[in-house]
Order: sequence, then structure tokens, then C-alpha cells
Amino acid sequence: MTPPVRLRRFPPEGAAYGPAEPDPWRPLDRAQRQGYAGAMNESHDTRWKHDGVRVVPGDRLDPNTAQTPGMDRKAAINFARVGASKLWAGTVHIHANAKTGAHHHGPLESVIYVVKGRARMRWGERLEFTAEAGPGDFIYVPPFVPHQEINASPTEVLECVLVRSDGEAVAINLDIEPVEKPEDVRWIDPTHPA
Repeated sequence: MTPPVRLRRFPPEGAAYGPAEPDPWRPLDRAQRQGYAGAMNESHDTRWKHDGVRVVPGDRLDPNTAQTPGMDRKAAINFARVGASKLWAGTVHIHANAKTGAHHHGPLESVIYVVKGRARMRWGERLEFTAEAGPGDFIYVPPFVPHQEINASPTEVLECVLVRSDGEAVAINLDIEPVEKPEDVRWIDPTHPA
């Protein structure tokens, strides 16, 4: 038998529960649960049909997005495609032994998830810092940070999923003379220092 569902009901501000008011912790009976679910289904079926969850098939990604030399970006989720106003998501592919030009994404935060291959990131005013990431690793790029993505493999395509903190893609290409030998930087977890 399924245990009863409990819904907490709050009285209006300043009001108190009196003898005539139902106990806010009283379990709803089966008829009440079914009535609630039925009312929700009737009033929202049509509304959520095209304005609810969206599944964008992997073979229907949009290449018509901001590009940086050396990589191919494709949009899956953005304002134009699904109405997303607070994030952009898509894929990026960097061919074997290739690298992007230096760029930043303005005020946007970016997260890169490495699906396949080996990513080498360079960042800084002269791309003086570097770190590598492999399959299953996440990369965080703060706003306005000049950076460059490099495929560290001479034979394998680098495949990543990319998410940004706005519904539109922003890519500002930069003309930077990089340092010859960047400094390797290891991440230190500020919440769990070793």
C-alpha cells in the first residue's frame, strides 16, 4: 500500500489554525490526490505540450552560431531554438592537432564537459597559463578571461559539450601574441583542500 501524500498548507499571514480549519499535516486521501492530479492534467495538458520539455536531437544541432577559428560550434539550446533566456548549450569539435584562436565570451560564464579526446586550455593576457582535461572532466571559464582551446591529440577529434550563462552565444576573437612556454596550473578545490 502506498503511504498517503502529505501537503503542507500555510494559513494567510498572521492567521492561526482554528478548530474549523483543516490540519495542515493531515494526509490527503486517495480521492483528494486523484482530484488534484486530474485538475492539474486538464488545465495544463495543452499549455505544456509545446512550452514544456524540449528534446533537441543530436543530428539537428544548429551550426549558425558564433564561431572561433579552429573549432566548430553547434547550438542545441538557445533563445531562438527553444526560448532559453538564461543559458546556451551546444557542442564543440576541434580537429586533431588543431587549436582555436584566442577569444573570450564577454560577461558570460562557460562550462565545458569533455566527452572524447584531450583538451589543453591556455588562458591569461598572453595565454601564459595552461591545464589539460580528458573525458569526464569539466572546465570552467569565467567571464572576460582570454583563452584558447587546443586539441592535445595528434590523431583524435576533441568532442565537448558547452554550456554558457546566457541564451545567446558570445565569442569575441582576440589578437594575442602568446608566451612561448605557458605555466602549468593545477586546480585546487577550495571546498576540500588536500
